[in-house]
Amino acid sequence: MRYLILVSHGTFAPGLHNAVGMMAGAGREDIRSTSLLDGMDVDTYRKAFAELVADITAEDEILLFADIIGGSPLTTAMEVLTEKGLAERTAAIGGMNLPLVLTAAFADADASLTQIATEIMEEGRGQLKPFDLDGGDEDEI
Repeated sequence: MRYLILVSHGTFAPGLHNAVGMMAGAGREDIRSTSLLDGMDVDTYRKAFAELVADITAEDEILLFADIIGGSPLTTAMEVLTEKGLAERTAAIGGMNLPLVLTAAFADADASLTQIATEIMEEGRGQLKPFDLDGGDEDEI
């Protein structure tokens, strides 16, 4: 199975998880999230993340999304995944947003992890654009 795991500072990851559920289907077992809350120590977060991925095996793949590269949520998550022997089966992406995660949620199950990660990055770049208040020729939201 391919898992989408969202991690962040504060409640961003669970909030994004909720929004993704509204569009991709709530209760999907392949989409999970946790976060490093204000005042939480890294050891408590590490334990929560380890519990979140406890049932993921070496046959599975992980698309790990984080709010920022180099932050404690991502680095700690990668440490846990490395300890579990899952780092080689993980593609980690920083700067997550709704279009990125939705692209992953609807990705072709037969596509490779590398292929999906490339598609996700292209989608993310393509979604950064100014909103034209005049209506212009852009797609409606």
